Amino acid sequence: MVFLLDWLLSLTPIAAVLGLMVGLRWSGVRAGLVGWLVALAVAAFRFGAGPSVLLWAQVRGVFFTLFVLYIIWPALLFYRVTDEAGAVAAIGLGLPRLTADRALQALILGWAFSAFLQGVGGFGVPVAVLAPLLLGLGFPAVPAVVIPSIGHAWSVSFGSLGSSFYALMAATGRPGEELGSPSALLLGLACLLCGAGVLWAAGGPRALRHGWLPLLLIGTAMAGTQYLVVRARMWAIGGMCASLVGIGVSVLWARFFTSSGSSNPGPPGSMRIQAALVPYGILIVIVLLAQLVPPVEDFLGRTVLRVAVPELATARGWRTPAGFTTGIPVFGHAGALLIYASLITFILYARQGYYKPGVLRRIGRDVVRRALPASLGIATMVGMSVTMEHAGMTYCLAEGVSRVTGPLFLLASPFIGALGAFMTGSNTNSNVVFGAFQQQAATLVGLNPVLALAAQTTGGAIGSMFAPAKVIIGCATVCAGEGQTMRKTVVYGVVILAVIALATALWGMR
Repeated sequence: MVFLLDWLLSLTPIAAVLGLMVGLRWSGVRAGLVGWLVALAVAAFRFGAGPSVLLWAQVRGVFFTLFVLYIIWPALLFYRVTDEAGAVAAIGLGLPRLTADRALQALILGWAFSAFLQGVGGFGVPVAVLAPLLLGLGFPAVPAVVIPSIGHAWSVSFGSLGSSFYALMAATGRPGEELGSPSALLLGLACLLCGAGVLWAAGGPRALRHGWLPLLLIGTAMAGTQYLVVRARMWAIGGMCASLVGIGVSVLWARFFTSSGSSNPGPPGSMRIQAALVPYGILIVIVLLAQLVPPVEDFLGRTVLRVAVPELATARGWRTPAGFTTGIPVFGHAGALLIYASLITFILYARQGYYKPGVLRRIGRDVVRRALPASLGIATMVGMSVTMEHAGMTYCLAEGVSRVTGPLFLLASPFIGALGAFMTGSNTNSNVVFGAFQQQAATLVGLNPVLALAAQTTGGAIGSMFAPAKVIIGCATVCAGEGQTMRKTVVYGVVILAVIALATALWGMR
């Protein structure tokens, strides 16, 4: 009875966030703040976390938050620098001209290009950009939202310049070298499933029968590229590189095996697609230099911000070993590399006259508008998560779930990740909230915790496709019905999650 009460109280911060966001439709910031306060209260009054434990937990939370935000703000900056010059529009307008085949158009735009937008921007950008474009090509309003919602999901973990994956690393203390390969393999399977979902949403079983071969070719190319890039420790550009290869394979297939699409060259003075791809080449070169050239890597990694944390113990005996906060390499962090690429891109495009007057003000205003709510939401979720972990609440939750699920826990792992993304609208937040929980629960039942974490971030990526916040953004751009769109997207998401869960469980039985 005592354990059941502890378990229920440990669940209350997460339940509060879920109820407020889904039931009352509160924002992530407001719901996260309530969850954080509830976690602090339960930790102090039930689990014996004293002022020292709570204070150092928040210190760790601040560094964890800064580590993640150092990717999110520069990622949005990079996206806005390229978008303001017309690079994103040039790629989006150029791709439909390749083919008149509706199924292939859905694959190119709703799958490969939406993954590319997730890789370099994220935060609802793929759906917001592509839904109107698909509507203009003749797709009905609801499929125009559903297609990119499904198509971009597989690239979420290694998209947004790796923010979700870096959050998983920071939340669990496990290195990317350990987490990367299994995550990339599960996300590779998700890539093929998302492509099949895009075809089905575009034209049902007929479109799937018609497009199965390009689906396999493009999907294998994207999944294989992401795996190789991740294996090379370049987590920040895994999704972007994979989608660029997918776009390249799509272009070759369209050119040699289908009829051409529209011959409209686009508005006068618009950017050529070759020029539009330059910023992404710059970013790839910078990442390669920073991670594969030892003198450059050593120089950029020299300055690291972190604080030593003493051993902590609650009144009930839960101990957190001494260690350090999450380290932030000031000049070698993924966010710093994005800033370098943004500055070089801006200078190049400015010299070529692609920017209109007032560009710096527009870019700065839009970055703040997009990043600030996400930043506050992440800060509150991190505060809740570190408080629960340092008080022993996360371990209590994991122990309770492990008693119920036993060896079947891996079947639940992807759905737990999806719940976190649905609840918070973000795979990053899902990894923050449930990363440590998944790791501890898998360890308690004797399963591979790394595989559970790979399933966590894969499930979170898929769950983001039907997160209410993203669905609302997409529907608003094309005046689609939110309820109908949500129902359709959830069905695709649950089917994909079921396949991922089965694959994870079978893998765990090896």
